[in-house]
Amino acid sequence: MSALLSTDRVQILLTLVPYLLERGEVSVDEAAEEFGVSAEQMRGMVEKLTVIGLPGDGGYWQQPHELFDINWDLLDGSGIIEITQAVGLRRAPRLTSREAAALLAGLRLASSLPGVADSDVVRSLIAKLAAGASAAPADVVVVPARVDEVRELVGRALRDRVAVEFRYRAKDGPETTRTVDPVKLVISNGDWYVQGWCHTRRAMRTFNLERVSDPCITEIPSHHSGEEAPALFARGADDDIAAIRFRPEYAPLVGDYLEGAELHDDGGTVRARVRVGDARSLKRLAALRAGHVEIVEPDAARRAAAEWSQAGLDQYGG
Repeated sequence: MSALLSTDRVQILLTLVPYLLERGEVSVDEAAEEFGVSAEQMRGMVEKLTVIGLPGDGGYWQQPHELFDINWDLLDGSGIIEITQAVGLRRAPRLTSREAAALLAGLRLASSLPGVADSDVVRSLIAKLAAGASAAPADVVVVPARVDEVRELVGRALRDRVAVEFRYRAKDGPETTRTVDPVKLVISNGDWYVQGWCHTRRAMRTFNLERVSDPCITEIPSHHSGEEAPALFARGADDDIAAIRFRPEYAPLVGDYLEGAELHDDGGTVRARVRVGDARSLKRLAALRAGHVEIVEPDAARRAAAEWSQAGLDQYGG
């Protein structure tokens, strides 16, 4: 093995300590193979770690607690490297439990998307965030477990290009059995939808996953998976008419709901009449924009928002 250049030695030392801290205990031979150096060179660098540390008072010398240290007995007796004192590196700021929970929620939501769900990178990041917080991250409920199970099944059908079959409860009609060639999974304001070709209606339809039950993957090939999905909130003749109220500066929070809406000044607030597929779906808009958006009518939508919010609170023990 040729002599190491100073630049190579510095580069190895910069990554060696985090490597050793993550591994806990590692043999000299294994570490040498990992970094592409000889066992003798690796041992020499490990020994030199014990004269590296934080600057001492005035920058002239260090106290013992300001230097790296290793388990000399383990190194000499068994050829195993173990850092027993790491200075500075363990002082890095750690996420609070709320910060970690927020990031975990985003990662779990991202991991639910087709093509991302099987990513080892996402799973690794979730594990590291959970372990790296200053306290255990708060439990985060992204979607109900039942909806999540349906979403995962539809995602598999999308990847395998086969149809799915499920029972669907329409907002004002009887429950029916549908066979659908899935085209796209979409999330909007916390609600998951599958868009696809309905074999019963012989047309593209959008289904709210909260109303899906008994889903299963069929062996029927999907012949419409490459077709264009309709706009998620395309207006229909059977849409509900709902009224919401908010202050003018909060209009951006309402977003796409205001497309085609009738707006009226209501004494310092804006009253909007909006068309939605199901007025009860406004519950998520009201909950996510709590205090800024109020559902005025219909009463069924107001009750749905109150019940959904209470169910969310119950997830956290009241």
